[in-house]
Amino acid sequence: MGAVDQQVQAAAKTPLIALLGNPNCGKTALFNRLTGARQKVANYAGVTIERKEGSFTLPGGRALRVLDLPGAYSLNAHTPDEAITRDVVAGLRAGEQTPDAVVCVVNATNLRLNLRLVLEIKRLGLPMVLALNMVDVAKKRGIEIDTARLSNELGMPVIETVAVHAGGEKGLLAALEAMPLELHVKPNPLSAIDAVPVEETQREVRRIIDATVSFDNDKGNLSEQIDHVVLHPVIGPVILAATMFLIFQAVFSWAAVPMDLIKNGVDAIGQWVGGAMADGPLRSLIVEGILGGVGSVLVFLPQILILFLFILVLEDCGYLPRAAFLLDRMMGGVGLSGRAFIPLLSSFACAIPGVMAARTIQNPRDRLVTIMIAPLMTCSARLPVYALVIAAFIPNRELAGGINLQGMVLFLLYAAGIISAMAVAWVFKRTMGAKGHQPLMLELPAYHWPHLHNLALGLWERARIFITRVGTVILTLMVLVWFLSSFPGAPEGATHPPIYYSIAGMLGRALAVVFEPIGFGWQICIALVPGMAAREVAVGALGTVYALSGGGEDVASSLTPIIAASWGLPTALSLLAWYVFAPQCLSTLSVVRRETGSVRYAFLMAGYMFALAYTASFLTFHIARAVLGS
Repeated sequence: MGAVDQQVQAAAKTPLIALLGNPNCGKTALFNRLTGARQKVANYAGVTIERKEGSFTLPGGRALRVLDLPGAYSLNAHTPDEAITRDVVAGLRAGEQTPDAVVCVVNATNLRLNLRLVLEIKRLGLPMVLALNMVDVAKKRGIEIDTARLSNELGMPVIETVAVHAGGEKGLLAALEAMPLELHVKPNPLSAIDAVPVEETQREVRRIIDATVSFDNDKGNLSEQIDHVVLHPVIGPVILAATMFLIFQAVFSWAAVPMDLIKNGVDAIGQWVGGAMADGPLRSLIVEGILGGVGSVLVFLPQILILFLFILVLEDCGYLPRAAFLLDRMMGGVGLSGRAFIPLLSSFACAIPGVMAARTIQNPRDRLVTIMIAPLMTCSARLPVYALVIAAFIPNRELAGGINLQGMVLFLLYAAGIISAMAVAWVFKRTMGAKGHQPLMLELPAYHWPHLHNLALGLWERARIFITRVGTVILTLMVLVWFLSSFPGAPEGATHPPIYYSIAGMLGRALAVVFEPIGFGWQICIALVPGMAAREVAVGALGTVYALSGGGEDVASSLTPIIAASWGLPTALSLLAWYVFAPQCLSTLSVVRRETGSVRYAFLMAGYMFALAYTASFLTFHIARAVLGS
């Protein structure tokens, strides 16, 4: 018997525990606390919904497997995420083992909402444990929960947990140790849930709450008091706009010192390598191809990390769902729900997770429109291009009130992406059939200080992804760009640099026929091609192109003055306009095809974004020339 077969048989003999609960109940934190590094992450077959399974050992030595199911409010599924949870726990998903027991995680401060799902799962007849999470927060508020009475009312063990604290899972481990688990228990059919009206379930929830929970000493919810200001119809949007504005100011102001360190480091390495090696193709590859290209991208790592630091802080402290509520009315005017805000915000990191996050939207038309406009959010891959062009052509000076002009331009570019996304959504609303605006229903988690451990892990993961991308995809493309830009070489008596006569030069000049009307020369056209794989590659490609055009060995640190001297301001503004709407990378288009189940939407996305990018660049270039008289 092979090792794989033995692993499959061993897994089949190990009980499977399913963790499920409402979103924002701390379920995934509890999963991480139980499993540590013993996790396997994949996608459910046929969909791009994440499947997380791990393993852990009980104090008595018994091994268990645990499955972290997507968050759900009800087994009467309204979203693809909820459908996955329903089908897995009910044993309806082909190729997926039915859980042998269920740990239902609930937020102790919001039992009125959470218990509805608990009662639905109970009707399936599976062995259950209720993990009463966030009990520390409930106790601080003065909410008193009689766990023994709650256990009697529900007919299952009720265990207090604090998933964010070390040791907060010990009570759950003890409860699972005491539970006699039978393998492959068959759940009751879903008709057992459908047979009970929703109204009856709500009445039962209210009865249980009245019998087991006392709010007499409730000190009030500080989050609600804060929300009186943060969600105010006038003050709230001002706070949101000011927060986003400060983020983009910090991207330039805070990143200056670490960016200079990276620039100087890459420059020093380039000079050392250049001085140590004899002139030839290998020296050109390392200095002009690898260092000139990869170094030009790596220098923007501090700006990307600062942007993600703010996003992680806002997410961890509970502000992002509030932003969704603030934007619900505006987004409703273009045919979207405020629930689309979370996928669109995710797209500021990368359009791929943004497109995938759209599956939480209930309405199919809203889900499709959100997918189609998600790439118009300014992803982090565009930040190196924006930063390069802004640093070259926008003066680094302060305006009134200490506002940095470069940060202001970056803020306007991000705002342009948001406004254009809303405009495109409005067009889709008219062409795909207008429907009434659906009110946004979203649980607002309590405010809390961000957990430094979570922030550190999030930043490390983003840095790891970026550096891995630089060391794999971007490095490979830079070597390819160098090769195409170096051969076959210049003929005898040539009047242009050798790259002009290379394969890349010939390709760039061919593309220039199409792009010259928007101000793009053949060097920019060369950079656009590898940018289809990853947008930030365009900066590295420019570094390689100008290094081979005679820009010098320290082009990684001097690319900014080189393009400032080579381009005019109309061209620079045109390139910024292009990247506001730039056609998507191939990876995003592939994910769009998978999420929509049709290749035509991927082609539609690429087509409409190319048309918008070309039109915006054409108008920007010619208006700028007319105004500047050049």
